[in-house]
Parts: sequence; structure tokens; C-alpha cells
Amino acid sequence: GWFRTGNGARCEPLTISDANSRFLLCCQTMFNGTTFEQVKPHFELAFRRFGLPRAIRTDNGAPFASTGLGGLSRLSVWWLRLGVYPERIRPGKPQENGRHERMHRTLKQATARPPASSLEAQQERFRRFLNEYNSERPHEAPGQQTPATHYTASSRPFPERLPQAPPFPDDWESRSVRGAGQFKWNNRDVRISIALRGERIGLAPSDDGKWEIYFCGLYLGTFDERKMRVTPEKTNHK
Repeated sequence: GWFRTGNGARCEPLTISDANSRFLLCCQTMFNGTTFEQVKPHFELAFRRFGLPRAIRTDNGAPFASTGLGGLSRLSVWWLRLGVYPERIRPGKPQENGRHERMHRTLKQATARPPASSLEAQQERFRRFLNEYNSERPHEAPGQQTPATHYTASSRPFPERLPQAPPFPDDWESRSVRGAGQFKWNNRDVRISIALRGERIGLAPSDDGKWEIYFCGLYLGTFDERKMRVTPEKTNHK
């Protein structure tokens, strides 16, 4: 959650941790908000330093998710293009990301009670906390050892160029998602998701007149061509 520093500035920490070892990969004060453009460089830096994970578990808030089809946001679409699966906890169930939430409590107690005088001073507190948390503070779960002792970086390197989305099977239909988040079907626009603008989706034949919608292997919902209606998938929480 966000809080205000001593001079009244809004501080929204961006934190990334490894669920297995509790190693803290990023603890960054967001100076200008948490849009896709603002958080992407910090994820890219973490991916370059530590490699790509197979999945990232988050809550359902921006910029990680949206209320659109599949809960996709521009950030999670980028993750999927990189081969990183977005996992989301169920709304109102922070215990499903319990290790990260426990770290947040420790972070708040150590750095924000009371807050620093400014965002710059708060970031310095976060920097010191990250180093202490990873390399100096023993944790009960890993046998009273530090996260740095147990952490191993991913062997999946961050690519210099965004990989092409995997091809769809020959019996599927494929469509480009256009400017307002729609695709064409029989010369008519079908709204799908603004987060997928500029991407290609695959439509797998299902029941008569119905198609299953996929993006980078993720099932998003069903398209009924008779009703020209998209029905979202609602069971993609972990």
C-alpha cells in the first residue's frame, strides 16, 4: 500500500521477491505513479539481472491486472510475450501471496514508521533494507539463514528483442487486435481488450459457432460468432 513521506509526497513501493527463497529482487519508490511505462523499466532491470521467471504472482490491482478480458493489463501482456505466466490471487485473499505480504509488513515496520522526510530519503531506506533483508537478516523458514544463501537466479535470460508470439495451429483462426481493442469478424468489430492492442489472438473451434480465445497459450474466454459476443474466462486465479 502507499503512504506519504514527511513532506507529503505519495510513496508507492514496487517490490519483487522470489517466493522460494524470499530473496528481494526490487524495492523501489515509484516517484511518478505505477503505470505500465513507469514500472516496466524496473521489471526489465530485474529480469536482466536475475533472469526470467516462469510465473509472477500478483494481486488484481493496476498495473498488474485489469478488469478486462482475462484480467490482462499491458504489463501482463508484456510478461506473456516474454514467456512469463501471470498468476493472480483471488480478490480479497492476500494470504495466497502470504510470503510477499509478510515481507511487506517487515518493510513497513523497518522503513516507514515513521516515513522518511522525502521520496529520495525513503528510497535510501529501501536500499538499505533490501541489502539487510537479503544478506544480513536470518529468516526462520530457510533454517535461520539469509535469502541470499538460498537464492539462485533463473537460467532464462532476458531477450534483447521481444520474442515472436508462438504460432497457432492450422485449424485455428487468427486475428489482429486493433487500436481500440477490437478485432474483425465478418467485417464487424468485436471488442476484446485494449491491453491486447497490436497483438494477435488465436481462436480455436469449439461448439457450433463458438470459438475459444487464446493469447500466448493463455485461455481468455469464448467468442460466439452468432451473437458476436465474447464471454470471459473467470477461473484463471491461482
